[in-house]
Amino acid sequence: MTPRAAAKSGKWTRIFSPKNSFAALLVTFGSFSYPVFADEFRTPAITYVTPDWNAVAAQLKAEVGSQPLAADRFRFTPGRHSRHADPLRVAAFAQINGVTLPNFPGIDRSPVPVLLPFDSATYIAERKSGVPDTVTVSHYQSGFRPVSMFEAGPSGYDALFALDPGAGEGLPSRVYSKPVEVQITASALVYDLDDPHPAKGESVKSLAADFPDLRRIIREGYIRYAFTRFGVPYVVYIQCLDSSARARRLSCREATPVAEHFIRALRVAGGTPAKKPANILSQASQRPSNFSPDFTYRRPGDIITNSGYRGQNGVSDYTVYARIRFPIERAPAFANSQSFMNWGDCYRTGRVSWSSTKGDEYRCKRNDKPLIFDESAKENYSYPWQDNFCETRDFDVGQCANGMGHQGQDIRPSGCQMKNAEADRCLPDIFPTVAVRDGVLIRTPTQQAVYLLVNAPGEHIRFRYIHMNPANLDADGVVHGRRVQEGDRIGVVSNYQDRVGGTTSHLHFDTQVFTRDGWLWVNPYATLVSSYERLIGGRGREYEPPPSLAPVAHALPLESSPTDRGDSGDQ
Repeated sequence: MTPRAAAKSGKWTRIFSPKNSFAALLVTFGSFSYPVFADEFRTPAITYVTPDWNAVAAQLKAEVGSQPLAADRFRFTPGRHSRHADPLRVAAFAQINGVTLPNFPGIDRSPVPVLLPFDSATYIAERKSGVPDTVTVSHYQSGFRPVSMFEAGPSGYDALFALDPGAGEGLPSRVYSKPVEVQITASALVYDLDDPHPAKGESVKSLAADFPDLRRIIREGYIRYAFTRFGVPYVVYIQCLDSSARARRLSCREATPVAEHFIRALRVAGGTPAKKPANILSQASQRPSNFSPDFTYRRPGDIITNSGYRGQNGVSDYTVYARIRFPIERAPAFANSQSFMNWGDCYRTGRVSWSSTKGDEYRCKRNDKPLIFDESAKENYSYPWQDNFCETRDFDVGQCANGMGHQGQDIRPSGCQMKNAEADRCLPDIFPTVAVRDGVLIRTPTQQAVYLLVNAPGEHIRFRYIHMNPANLDADGVVHGRRVQEGDRIGVVSNYQDRVGGTTSHLHFDTQVFTRDGWLWVNPYATLVSSYERLIGGRGREYEPPPSLAPVAHALPLESSPTDRGDSGDQ
């Protein structure tokens, strides 16, 4: 828990441990106080929302009332055995679930009202009037394809739809040549983040009458439409680039009319009222009592000197966001940088050869860390681990000081098998990656990223895996809607970044939690340390470098022309 997060959660004062020099916080909730030491891992704080099911029933009644043939199917008054007009007893919710369940399996498991671009009233009325079953679902979904992924559970629901080029009445033509994927999430819980860059967003006049608090936000690579309905936070979002339109890359300008078309089509599609759980307070995360003989890690936020975007430091986040299984099947594994370590390209910030007498030795312009053009270098496959969440990248990361960063953590597998005696590259596709939790996968064929969505009691969270070969993922059926159990193999550690061999052999792993701005990236480093400790059965030690190895806090001047060798910067 950061000081700002502690301050938001309760009263706190700064204290010091008598056993060591670690600073700590004294966090107070009412009359209960406990110390939070700087090296103590903590679980996240979570707030639950209370849906207004009476308002949901009123909207559903208005929607189905537009079609008399549909209205006859619904009952909006309590059953004869009900003593009170309690919305928990209103039969209409069960009835709408019965209508939509064939198209959206599990919709009745959502504890929040499900809004989807599905016109249930017209669907029922046309079925009653004899419209043939051959009419496609897209007819009732404003042109959107049948849902690609729908997942409802104890913490809300998530859905993904696609709109083909030319589909959707009244939409402008666009340059982007592929279907536009639109996602919606509504959550019964919200993660209480210490957000240094909260997004205000802008209102949308054309939607203000129906969604008065709606905010349009471009953040962390998505255009987002966040609003509250029935007391529940909803976010509609599309991944896009805030740039000019291209045939192969969707611009946020072209995504805007698609998102707004989606929002206009939203109707009450289901959900089941449930008892509201108690809010979840942050507490100490469980860790092994015995220490590992060799596993060490640098503290969260301790990134390689001057590797941060515009000189920013890392985020000292000791939050374990979920109890997960480590994402690589077997230990050992090594979390560190791939761009600012051996064979890395310094993420296009420039490299300098030390001298003509040192062969393949070089350094990044930003620091004096000696590097070599050898991916198998011992340092790449050694402890201690090192955080690189806020390392220089051209990606939005609201948790990083300057709002830009890496979004996740690089992890190398157990070792490096070289292609041949004279090669400087590791063979890919050897070490399996696995599901960190039970959940459902989100991935369109040919895409490089695999998301694992977890919707469970007390958590609504997503994990992303990058750099596995898309062709292999396609062949293995790693696509939207596939369910996996913790420990199931998802793929293998590879070196794919736009092409085979486009990066070093490693797994990029990251974590997103749900907020009122939608899914935001948080630092997965402490979560990974905690999961690795369980994998190896021992607690790691936080590494403290000797004084003689203290990092240099300034960039070194250019000594010679940058080299051209290496990979392109990536995640």
